[in-house]
Amino acid sequence: MKKIYLKINEINYPHIAYGFFTRIGGYSKNNFSSLNCNTSSKDNIRLVKKNIEIAKKILKISNKKLKTSNQIHSNIIANINNKNFNTIIKADGLITNDHSIALAVLTADCTPIFIFDKNKSFICCLHAGWKGSLSNITINSLNVIKKYNKDLNDIIVIIGPCISKDNFEVDYNFKYQFIENNPDYIKFFQEKNESKDLFNMRGLINYQFKSIGLKNIFNLDLDTYQNNQLFFSYRRSKHDNLQETGRMINIISFK
Repeated sequence: MKKIYLKINEINYPHIAYGFFTRIGGYSKNNFSSLNCNTSSKDNIRLVKKNIEIAKKILKISNKKLKTSNQIHSNIIANINNKNFNTIIKADGLITNDHSIALAVLTADCTPIFIFDKNKSFICCLHAGWKGSLSNITINSLNVIKKYNKDLNDIIVIIGPCISKDNFEVDYNFKYQFIENNPDYIKFFQEKNESKDLFNMRGLINYQFKSIGLKNIFNLDLDTYQNNQLFFSYRRSKHDNLQETGRMINIISFK
């Protein structure tokens, strides 16, 4: 059970259920083995839906309506309620104060992030890949969060498993985009050779959250690329010449 989903034991608030799910414990086969939760993949849709229900059942939120978005590697964060729940949402962040709604993002190297407060005011999840980090989805989250709670000491941020610096090789043009955005971002690049750098996406995301005054930041520091038994990895699948791979689901909900 512990391997099916991951959480930080000391982050245990009675009003919040959350889990960063692994690839273990589902019904899917082959490249999608086994807890693939991407309904847009070439996987058997019936199995994908069963996998999602497994995740909800494990978190004991089977009675909740689960909302995901069409992730477009943006900095858009959408407010979700009963009026737009059944609408297709193109965004990489979701936030709600509706206790009947659970939120989820799908990942396979990008960073899943949960944000909530101690006062039961809201829950939020972010999908932060390099494009989202470059366009400041983490920093933009503050404007959305403050509509619910302006006391930053009440805000909890949990940053989940993603690709690590050691396996995130990038070229100069990639690096230049970040340095042009903010010269301080150069600290999150380590030269590998004359043409390649290693990018510390987790480090940058932590830096961005701290820059907007958030202090209660926690990390589940696991590498999706390296741990092939636990995680799907888009980059690893490309290196292994696989046509497609699955996506992990990451869920946060009010209890």
